[in-house]
Amino acid sequence: MSDLLKRSPLEAAHIELGGKLVPFAGWNMPVQYTAILDEHSAVRTKAGVFDISHMGQFLVSGEGSLEWLNKMLANNVAKLGIGEGQYTFLLNGHGGVIDDLIIYRTGENDFFLVVNASMIEEDFAWFAKHQPESIELRNESELWAGMAVQGPESSAVFAVVCPGETLPPRNGISKTSTGSIVCRTGYTGEDGFEFFSPAEEGGEWLKKFVAAGAKPCGLGCRDSLRLEMCYPLNGNDLAPDRTPIEAGLGFFVDLDKGDFIGRETLAKQKAEGPAVKLVALQYTDKGAPPRAHYAVFSPEGEALGELSSGVHSPSLGTGIGLAYLPSAWTKIGTEVRIDVRGRQFPAKVVKKPFYKPAAKA
Repeated sequence: MSDLLKRSPLEAAHIELGGKLVPFAGWNMPVQYTAILDEHSAVRTKAGVFDISHMGQFLVSGEGSLEWLNKMLANNVAKLGIGEGQYTFLLNGHGGVIDDLIIYRTGENDFFLVVNASMIEEDFAWFAKHQPESIELRNESELWAGMAVQGPESSAVFAVVCPGETLPPRNGISKTSTGSIVCRTGYTGEDGFEFFSPAEEGGEWLKKFVAAGAKPCGLGCRDSLRLEMCYPLNGNDLAPDRTPIEAGLGFFVDLDKGDFIGRETLAKQKAEGPAVKLVALQYTDKGAPPRAHYAVFSPEGEALGELSSGVHSPSLGTGIGLAYLPSAWTKIGTEVRIDVRGRQFPAKVVKKPFYKPAAKA
């Protein structure tokens, strides 16, 4: 089984730094180095660095690229200036989410896409299926090593590792003098940046970021950090039978830009209101950590749905989760019960996100 796992170009550095590797999305990736709570705290208070080499990188170029991508994706690519990026969705014909991704505009007709690890082949095949002859589409996922440096001190870490270089603005992209790509997006709610280097250079860059003060972090705290911010995980909170409208992410859908794949379903849901919505649930008392697929009930015992994600929040000290519930049960303050191996714990619908990072000075 382990022989079938893909291996990050940072794997040797992970082992050297004490990372505990586990299978994730077909890859051998570090789940933690020291302890999930320590790593979570480092990102919230100082800086942490994650391996994101498993994520995919596509390049799109050619005359008409913008118009084609606008038909393929839910957000409005035309709003991007050169050097800017946006969060968006690749949808099927029924408006369901194939993948959520970040697209950056790097030239007049040039785009850099970062997609989820488990969806690289499927995403590429979907794009290729609809690809006009005039458009060049390249999968460069194996050429790049990727790191995400996140936390209040991430800019200071960058300044040490890349003296004389300038971080792009929020949601921006730029290239360093060494040929690496730097993006400014993030999956933790904290300030930070993504750094893509040629694959063979990745291990050395990772060690440089650690030496500059970024604590090496694994998938465990990445999950608790993103869930505190209510950032969705594709395959859990997003799926081909769920739309961005149902997921409460309509802000990243532009129904006014013209036709795109899945638009008809989304327009109908926007007009009529979705039958189910993805809500944030938080324990109202102590309880066992919630996990994905744990059932959600009404106080009277009616089955309402199940958690798509769940975790004990290190920042809040209580259980939190996301769940698709019938619209009648999605009002803020609505009380529910979460079933944990036969025991039910009280929770309520709360406003997203669960956690708000401290305001930046």
